[in-house]
Amino acid sequence: MSVRLYVGNLPFEVTGADLETLFSTIGVVEDAIIVTQPGGGRPRGFGFVEMQDEQDAHMAIEQLDGHPLAGRALKVNVANSREDG
Repeated sequence: MSVRLYVGNLPFEVTGADLETLFSTIGVVEDAIIVTQPGGGRPRGFGFVEMQDEQDAHMAIEQLDGHPLAGRALKVNVANSREDG
């Protein structure tokens, strides 16, 4: 069963492809998106990554929560319904 992860404190220049590349070092990524302001505007500094496997998702949290990316420490946890929209 896939698990959706919230990824916060992202540098604004990071893309969904960057997230997919980073998280795919741990497991299979089904989807990776950066949330932008309405109308496709500026990135909001967070996104979501859907991992195919629950075990890989938990490993991603362990390995990437606090991981530095372009000078910022990532915040990675299981997405909840409020963050999910």
